[in-house]
Amino acid sequence: MVESPEAEFLKLVAKGKTKNIFQTRDPSTVVIESRDDITAGDGARHDLIPGKGAWSTTTTCNVFTLLKACGIPVGFYEQVSINRFTAPFGQMFPFEVIVRRESHGSDLQRNPHLKKGNVYPRLKVEFFLKTSGKKWKDHNLVCDDPLMMIQSECEASYVLLYDPHKPIHGQEPFLKLPFAEVFAFQNVDEVLAKMCELAKRIFLVLEKAWQLQGRRLVDFKIEFAILASDIIAGPSGPQIPVEKIFVGDVIDNDSWRVLQDGQYIDKQLWRDGAPSSEMAAKLELVARLTSNFSLPQQRLIIWTGSDKDDITSIAQIIGDLTGPNPHMPFSWYKLVGSWHKKPVQSYLALQRAIQQYPDSVVLSLVGMSNGAGPTLSASCTVPVITVPANAKSFPDDVWSSLRTPSQVPVLTCLEPANAVLAALQILAIRSPYLYMCLRLRQEERLPNIIEI
Repeated sequence: MVESPEAEFLKLVAKGKTKNIFQTRDPSTVVIESRDDITAGDGARHDLIPGKGAWSTTTTCNVFTLLKACGIPVGFYEQVSINRFTAPFGQMFPFEVIVRRESHGSDLQRNPHLKKGNVYPRLKVEFFLKTSGKKWKDHNLVCDDPLMMIQSECEASYVLLYDPHKPIHGQEPFLKLPFAEVFAFQNVDEVLAKMCELAKRIFLVLEKAWQLQGRRLVDFKIEFAILASDIIAGPSGPQIPVEKIFVGDVIDNDSWRVLQDGQYIDKQLWRDGAPSSEMAAKLELVARLTSNFSLPQQRLIIWTGSDKDDITSIAQIIGDLTGPNPHMPFSWYKLVGSWHKKPVQSYLALQRAIQQYPDSVVLSLVGMSNGAGPTLSASCTVPVITVPANAKSFPDDVWSSLRTPSQVPVLTCLEPANAVLAALQILAIRSPYLYMCLRLRQEERLPNIIEI
């Protein structure tokens, strides 16, 4: 990859443990450079792994490209060298957001009653204050990156800080900070809720992307940012327009825990004492695997028997479930054909549609012919779901959709909304975006049950 022509105009504006941030001639753009450093224990352990900066940058760019395709706001423009990418010059929020699907790491230390790998059906989201040198402004801390919890008393709110490496049960907060010391804006509840929602969406997209690579994402940490120019001044203090919040920093192999055959392939491997050579192999593997992250071209084919058939309600259901995303490579398509009157033309239209979009599901909504669904199913290899539209008025008609001959694997659903949901669930098996849309809604009603 050729260096960006802006490279000669770079100016170092920030340096972290593993990254450099450079200002370009454009004051609104920075270059984020990943170095070959790897650290653990807040810098207590340090090493250099040749190639790590390039692999980390590749991983981050692969992840951000997928998230952008899913309509998630990320601080990423383009990769400009093997270890650099350009991003908006955002103002970072001073906390990390961690999302967990399983109990690993410090979650087990805070909750010793849990087993390692305990699954959270409903994603667990936590906020940690970002600190360095066990200091927060003028306060001395007992640890870095403490767990944050919010407490409201009368009309005042506070941030309680806890040691994340000790059991929460029975632990008193070691510091109580007024809101104004932590949040330099007024609409705190709205901002935290937006970050929580975005963090869940991101996790679900990456959870499915890793599943498609035969691996398992169990947790990750991310940071958020906003452009200083987007912050709105108000009479009682700055307001954050939540629609302007985006993912900042990086998401690379230091940001998550990913399991392959029960073993870590992320930074946790190095934290646990693995040699740098083994860690290098995993960094290269993760960079290669994330290069496969993508969204499939998919289509929901809605088959009707007449041009006059109204599918407005079906379109509304699809829109409600998938949300607005003009970049999503998923579409629905109304296809009209009468298997009674024009069987040959219908057959050819079906074959052309599936040839164009092999990754499809057919939804049969033919009101006066319950035989259309089974016929569609017998004529193609994609899933076919039929809705016996007249089942309520003529209940005996449903048997033509249920009692079918061999090699006619039609699926029957009486409720159109459930039929659409079933079709999208089938497509979501291969789509990180559709999986995110469906699972996010489902998680709102899933309880977390602790396995003893």
